[in-house]
Amino acid sequence: MQSELPLAENPPLPIPTPVGLRAAVLGIGAALPARREPSAETERRLGLPPGWIVQRTGIRERPLVGPDEATSDLAVRAGAVALEQAGLPPEAVTLLLLATSTPDHLLPPTAPVVAHRLGLRRAGALDLAGACSGFLYALVLADSYVRLHQACVLVIGANVLSRRTNPDDPGTSALFADGAGAVVLGPARGARGIIAHWLGADGSCWDALYIPAGGSRRPLTPERVARGEHLMHLQNGRALFRRAATGMAEAGRRVLQQAGLGIDDVAWWIPHQANHRLIEEARRQLGLPQARTVNLVDRIGNSSAATIPLALALEAHRFAPGDLLLLTAVGAGLLSAAVLLQW
Repeated sequence: MQSELPLAENPPLPIPTPVGLRAAVLGIGAALPARREPSAETERRLGLPPGWIVQRTGIRERPLVGPDEATSDLAVRAGAVALEQAGLPPEAVTLLLLATSTPDHLLPPTAPVVAHRLGLRRAGALDLAGACSGFLYALVLADSYVRLHQACVLVIGANVLSRRTNPDDPGTSALFADGAGAVVLGPARGARGIIAHWLGADGSCWDALYIPAGGSRRPLTPERVARGEHLMHLQNGRALFRRAATGMAEAGRRVLQQAGLGIDDVAWWIPHQANHRLIEEARRQLGLPQARTVNLVDRIGNSSAATIPLALALEAHRFAPGDLLLLTAVGAGLLSAAVLLQW
């Protein structure tokens, strides 16, 4: 099909990527709120039987922000730790990508605020609203930027989902949590770094998990707020569970095929920490043993785009140099993503 836009008569030549150059992890950081809400407390608040939440989700406690904390606060904390671990001055970072579904404000974006507070005076900054797959989408974009410009990128996943859930809805308030994780990517030669990635989207399922009001299609009104339309709505949770589990497994298989590798080459699988049952079903479909699966959902809950960088930061002591890490996520959109990372 012919493009509707005219092609340039003299398109710019592509900038060659240096042979053997990869985007490698130079530093990682995590930030979790001090406050924790045990699932037993959530059950008492919602009038649920004891053990109801753990049996269905595997979540034993959820980190929740205090009244004066926002997404940018968590993002700054995680980013500062990642920069310190990388041993980089702020001026070494030329781009900040913030994967979030809960910006401080609808306008302006939150990433420039985070960059300012971190002292990244030479960096561009951008929010990415990719829901649970947002961090991996940001990682893919950062990979291209690092290899093209041979520069460093700070990628942060951060969310305050406790303020986007209905406290009386067990389907969402028992799951979603707050937190931030950060990764500094920089150019490196050799085996280390991102070796393959795969992205997918199925917009036909856009309303499986969504916030009805607050956008251009349905602006906020007092009546819509009174009906809770500014909060998350989960539609047909069982169908979403099946699609998410199958999607994570499929994304993992696709990226391995792209790299010419098999499941036995994977040292660690780090899935989006949605809930324990979903992780277990995707693991079964992938054919990976539990011993090679990173599962922290019992203590960090589901903070959407923040869960994978949180898992990387909190479990980094388990990874050995040269380990192949498989990162997969499926979330609202439906967006799916997978990244292969050589540690």
